[in-house]
Amino acid sequence: MPQRNDTAIWSGLFRISAESGQTLQAQIRQAIVAAILDRQIAASMPLPSCRILAEKLGVARGTVVLAFQQLVDQGFLVARERRGHFVNPEVLATPAKPQQKSPDQANEIDWKARRQIAASDMQPPAKLDNWIKSSYPFVYGQFDPTLFPTAEWRECNRMALAVLEIRNWAADMVDRDDPLLIEQIQARLLPRRGIFANPDEIIVTLGAQNALYMLATLLMSKGSKVAMEDPGYPDARSIFRLAGADIEPVPVDHSGIVTSAIPSDAGFVFVTPSHQCPTMVPLSAERRQDLLARAARNNQIIIEDGYDSQLLDEAPQQALKSLDRSGRVVYVGSMSKTLAPGLRLGYIVASADLIAELRALRRFMLRHPPANNQRAVALFLSLGHHEALVRRLSTAFTERRKRLVQAISAFLPEWQSTDSAGGTSLWLEGPRGTDSRGLAAAAAARSVIIEPGERFFEHSDKPTRFMRLGISSIALQHIEPGIRELATAAGRRPAAA
Repeated sequence: MPQRNDTAIWSGLFRISAESGQTLQAQIRQAIVAAILDRQIAASMPLPSCRILAEKLGVARGTVVLAFQQLVDQGFLVARERRGHFVNPEVLATPAKPQQKSPDQANEIDWKARRQIAASDMQPPAKLDNWIKSSYPFVYGQFDPTLFPTAEWRECNRMALAVLEIRNWAADMVDRDDPLLIEQIQARLLPRRGIFANPDEIIVTLGAQNALYMLATLLMSKGSKVAMEDPGYPDARSIFRLAGADIEPVPVDHSGIVTSAIPSDAGFVFVTPSHQCPTMVPLSAERRQDLLARAARNNQIIIEDGYDSQLLDEAPQQALKSLDRSGRVVYVGSMSKTLAPGLRLGYIVASADLIAELRALRRFMLRHPPANNQRAVALFLSLGHHEALVRRLSTAFTERRKRLVQAISAFLPEWQSTDSAGGTSLWLEGPRGTDSRGLAAAAAARSVIIEPGERFFEHSDKPTRFMRLGISSIALQHIEPGIRELATAAGRRPAAA
């Protein structure tokens, strides 16, 4: 927070003139009121003291005292004993007044017209800002505070802040990563997926999306063709489009992506074989072999997103990367579904030559992910905390998935779910004519948060009868009541318990 004697931050807020037709006191009040209503003064920021402001403006201290007192009487300021004057939070709670442009602002730059990448035109993210306050948050990709390993994570952060550890991560690593984290990814995370890689075949990223963005920036250009599952991962689709690529939608069935429908002229194939996004079906063994054979025949690069694959499944399958013998599969992983999505830590596993190029690219983007976070995660893995967390989450999510399937069968029997043995969400198809967006709005009014499914489809005539229900954030005992409320929102009368 700015220091109270740091008057430089106030220089642009006060324009006091002895030649004005108004008194100095009125000019001071007007300047402060305008700054408050324009949201230029935060509620946590104390105003300069009367003495300091009087010295700065070259006026009598009593003039400022009277101005402050009148603003307190009018409710714009509050006086806090021994702390000074602050903006009244109630004033900031009201909508801001419309900004009037000055003559100098009339010729503002049109930044949208000057942009070279239309990022803001891409599909927006799902609106889940207040999910944690809802009673029944069937949201995907968020964490459960009751399952978060708070004590273990704090222990690892304390260890990372020890003097000797700080010496390991405080220096600029330029394009390198924490060697302990690379070692732990190599030894503890990848073998679970059947992947065995050398240290020079791994790079740390700021989550899976950062990994996809780097791959698209490095490998794709205008006119590149990317075959993608449809329905599929919306943000991956947008990332590839930002790089200039054309998306070739490929249908998905009960066995995953239909490999026979992948265009032979596509340079890239993006897949989520462990749990297809969003249907959660795993790619069958036959399709995996066919995908690899087609990629080799057509000289295609496969980008494999280990989507929702960090947990222990009832019927686990190894990663597509584990079957790769030609080096054309690039594996993208993260720890979002286990440790926390807010940590933003992921990794890419690929041929050493590609990893070297990615390191060179990353140096110009962000050099490397924060090294203190890398060391804390490395310690978390090395102490076995992650293994214990995975077992705990897998047990909890298995129970929640079963309870959700039972509740859907009981209260929304007309909705059909895909048959998937794992993952942290359920993909549902409603009766024809169902408007899942309208259902989401009606459900939100009953404190039930669901995700309409149309955003996962590529074509403009997107089906509206699909929805996704996540289980990572909702407590087991809230699942059935939440589905009962959802059934009521859908117009069904739930049966008596």
